Amino acid sequence: MNRALTCLRCRGLKLQTRAVSARTFADNKRPPIAPKPIIDIKHIRQNPELYELTCQERNYKNQATYPARILELHSEWQVLQRQGRALRERSNLLRKFLANPATSSGDDDVEDIREMGREQVQDEARKLKGELAVIEKGEAEAVAEMEALALEIPNLTSPDTPRGDEAVLLSYINDPPTAFDNSPENKVWRSHVHVGSELGLFDFAGAATASGWGWYYLVGEAAQLEQALVQYALAVATKYGWTQVSPPTMVYSHIGAACGFQPRDQHGEQQVYAIAQSKADADRGVPEMCLAGTSEISLAGMKANTTLDPEDLPMKRVAVSRCYRAEAGARGADTKGLYRVHEFTKVEMFAWTSPGEDEAQDVFEEMLDIQTEILQSLGLYCRVLSMPTADLGASATRKVDMEAWFPSRQSINSGWGELTSASTCTDYQTRRLVTRTRVDGKISFPWTCNGTALAVPRVMAALLENGWDEETGTVAIPEVLRPWMDGLERMGRVGKRRNAQEVTFKQKDGHVEEA
Repeated sequence: MNRALTCLRCRGLKLQTRAVSARTFADNKRPPIAPKPIIDIKHIRQNPELYELTCQERNYKNQATYPARILELHSEWQVLQRQGRALRERSNLLRKFLANPATSSGDDDVEDIREMGREQVQDEARKLKGELAVIEKGEAEAVAEMEALALEIPNLTSPDTPRGDEAVLLSYINDPPTAFDNSPENKVWRSHVHVGSELGLFDFAGAATASGWGWYYLVGEAAQLEQALVQYALAVATKYGWTQVSPPTMVYSHIGAACGFQPRDQHGEQQVYAIAQSKADADRGVPEMCLAGTSEISLAGMKANTTLDPEDLPMKRVAVSRCYRAEAGARGADTKGLYRVHEFTKVEMFAWTSPGEDEAQDVFEEMLDIQTEILQSLGLYCRVLSMPTADLGASATRKVDMEAWFPSRQSINSGWGELTSASTCTDYQTRRLVTRTRVDGKISFPWTCNGTALAVPRVMAALLENGWDEETGTVAIPEVLRPWMDGLERMGRVGKRRNAQEVTFKQKDGHVEEA
């Protein structure tokens, strides 16, 4: 892959209980069945400025205050530890004296105790027990708050990730389509909504009646094309040694949170479909569930609370599943048709690697090779971007996106639209899911990588727009998909076209615009 880089654009010492601040375990309650995350809080304490910078670079404003708060809590915890130690030592002396006063007759540490009456000793012992209970509660609350804050802090950022909000262009895939060169002035481009409506491939009206805005029906050759895309993506990934998995689409909410997917994003918009619970289930503590936004979540959860054999690493899995996104975006040109939807089919890659950068980088590069091979063979003009810190989620240390050119998106991002994404996440997910392995006989945490092999709706939209032939009223089917399309070379037939209520696009002066 061509990697030429082009810039694109203290509390005092009083014994008192605390009110746990920020987002704590009470907000993201972990059910008893969930593994207890093992976060390296010591590393956060030793590098608070680094973690604060990471949060700031990703626009995690609230979380940027958490490293300093963890330091403060740790200092408070140390004070409580010293107080508790002193109280326990005194309590032990009192118990020793009460059990057998004669045995401590020569002990200078209990000189003052011998001068007390037995009732006084018992009163002090009871008082110490109460004070110690308060201190132990404070210790537990301090630890709980540190753990809760640490869970909210995003992963550290790779040195290879561009800082800021500008992506860096790494390479292109395939040659530009005719809209980029001296194509005929009468060249007509149509949106995939127009093409799909004209050829009877989509039914958005029926989906709006049955499910609402953001859903769709694929009909006839479009439904067949979906299966062809899925089977082709699986075939390519399998060729590279990835094992196929058929995962569940409903997962425990705490599994999604452990992978870095929060119920709400930074702006409070709903991102995850939560499964409603009955009051009886909630009262019984039945774990909450949600619909997975990607099979990355269910694949990662597959090895939660498990120790992987080092000989099995890297462990590479590829899955096809339905994916669910509660917030598909505000209505507008960017969200018409298949580009942003609530439910879709996606082929996802997920891998566990040995701890450390070397093997994880190899797997990450292999994911990019698979994505490149798929998009290249589909004939789509794409660009490969190294995504900046502002675009990273909580779990990723590095992310690479591949965007295709859509004729209908000329007014949005110069026609580019994301098709795939690949991320490497170090041990962020495995520490939260307690997925372990052994290195030189010692327990360690594997690294994880994830990437889109193929997201059906957007790839289908790109194929329809770039493969449309205005003269014949048909869409070219890439050769690699034809084995799953009964050998069909084009979709649609002359004379069987519908009247479409959608704009068309023509080239003028080297640009694509509405006709």
